Amino acid sequence: MKYLLWILFLFGAAVALTTASHNPAYVLLVYPPYRIELSLMLFVVLLLVAFVFGYGLVRLLLAAVHLPAYVKKFRMERAQGKARELLDETLNAFFEGRYAAAEKAAARAMELGDTSALHPIIAARSAHELREYEKRDAYLSAAEEKSTGDSTMRLLATTKFMLDQHDPRAALHALQQLRASGVKSHIGALSLELKAQQQAGNWDEVLNVLDQLEKREAIDVTLAAQLRQQAWLEKIRQQEDLPGLTACLRHLPGELKRRSKVASAAARALISMGGCPLAQQLLADSLNAQWDSELVTLYGDCHYGERPDGDAIAQIEQAEKWLSQHKDDAGLLLALGKLCLQQGLWGKAQNYLDASISVSPSHAAYTALAQLAEKLGKPAEASNYYQRAMRLVNVSR
Repeated sequence: MKYLLWILFLFGAAVALTTASHNPAYVLLVYPPYRIELSLMLFVVLLLVAFVFGYGLVRLLLAAVHLPAYVKKFRMERAQGKARELLDETLNAFFEGRYAAAEKAAARAMELGDTSALHPIIAARSAHELREYEKRDAYLSAAEEKSTGDSTMRLLATTKFMLDQHDPRAALHALQQLRASGVKSHIGALSLELKAQQQAGNWDEVLNVLDQLEKREAIDVTLAAQLRQQAWLEKIRQQEDLPGLTACLRHLPGELKRRSKVASAAARALISMGGCPLAQQLLADSLNAQWDSELVTLYGDCHYGERPDGDAIAQIEQAEKWLSQHKDDAGLLLALGKLCLQQGLWGKAQNYLDASISVSPSHAAYTALAQLAEKLGKPAEASNYYQRAMRLVNVSR
């Protein structure tokens, strides 16, 4: 169809040209004293040539006027193309671990005038991996005064750098700047904040960040449980008096209280501060939930003095109930021996301590027997037990 139209157009043009050539009409141009007479056909042809020439001249003048803008645009596009090539090169080198090459490529892109903060950020991270901290800080300065997204990259990179250098205060300051800029805490920022709060020892904040990450399902359940246990252990260790420790344990989740490691740390702290009744209850709850031979040894350190009052007798009775289920547990036998020793039940103390040693000799059991011998007025026997205890310590070393 297209070719048919072209053929019809050519035929029509030929007919028009033939008709016009036989046309007797003419054009007379008068400019006294000059007269120019042209055929109509020649005048039309000259008019068309003049139009084409004028159109070309106008286009040429416009092109000349816009030439600087075209040149500038061409150079910019060429620079952007080079920057994109360098960005690919930078990213490939960075993720391949070739940090020196990544920094070099990013620096070249910056020299070409690329205004994106991505190049200085990558250059800074590469310099950080190379431990060239002065260059890293210079690249970070180059990334300032950018858009919100670029500022977020810079602050997150700064946080990571400070954490790697174990400077949690500076890391938290960068995160505070990020929040002040209007950026809500996202998963990446929360993960960095978790590490910063851990390094800073802000265990209440660690628990708060853990809750946020768990709500977003952004942390492994097992890892979250381990970190929560660590946070509570550190909170327990930070307490300096019995009221503070009691208040801390009041907020401790019940599931954590029953874990052996947490119960052990809490019980030791309570015993050292004179909170034996609470330590006894805490240990009993943990042991009833899950038996632990090492934990039950602490139960023998929770005593009420050297007179057999009701609480002390109940404590011994509880331990003897456990003994019916764990007859050969050296830790439980040792605990019973200590409790009986504290209450002046010499015979029972001797039997339990001897039974504990028969199952598994220990420094604590021999030391308790030495103390019993001293109370019974047997210094030679006590000295013998102390020597056995010391031999066990030397062997363990």
